[in-house]
Amino acid sequence: MKKPLDQLAPCAALVDIARDFHARGWMPGTAGNLSIRVRDPGPVAADKSPEDTFWITASGLPKGRLEATDFVRVGVRDGAVVERFDVSARPSAESAIHQVIYRHFAEAMACLHVHTVDACLACADVPLSVLEMPLPALEMIKGLGVWQQNPLVTLPLFENTLDVASIAAAIDWRFKGMLPMVPALMVRGHGVTVWGATVQEAYNRVEAVEFLMSYLARAQARK
Repeated sequence: MKKPLDQLAPCAALVDIARDFHARGWMPGTAGNLSIRVRDPGPVAADKSPEDTFWITASGLPKGRLEATDFVRVGVRDGAVVERFDVSARPSAESAIHQVIYRHFAEAMACLHVHTVDACLACADVPLSVLEMPLPALEMIKGLGVWQQNPLVTLPLFENTLDVASIAAAIDWRFKGMLPMVPALMVRGHGVTVWGATVQEAYNRVEAVEFLMSYLARAQARK
């Protein structure tokens, strides 16, 4: 029997999740990125302050064939690489988005980003002027921590661009003004990013979000 995700070493847990999501078609080829936060135990010297870091998938690697050495550890504050198993390994291009999430949500211990057809279809017809997409009031919404009868919940939408730093900046700017209603966001034509207080919670939330996105995509196809 497999160990629970939160009992695995960070990189081992990320390998497990990556292979799972790849098998579902959620991380085709080298798409997507996953990270787990590592709490700084405290300053190691009088002139240094503690800083959290996070392990994230190295850039350009097929997610269905990852090994525990295919990750890079970077700082939450500055994004600087602090540890890697391969000197040529670079952190995922979307590390900046993970940094923003960890900065805004101190409780977040894992951040998972996948690419799915249903998620892209679900928001394909939402006007660019709309910044929040309503989510259906289905039972699965509880998986995102929403425990209300017929809740009015929205998912933040962001524009996609090749300049990932600008996407991260847009997320940072908006979240400074108002935090999202759910622990997730969607980059149009790209994919969802979800986070949680534990690795298992983040994993569960990806499943919940993708269920809701699949429902929306199918509902639109029936019109």
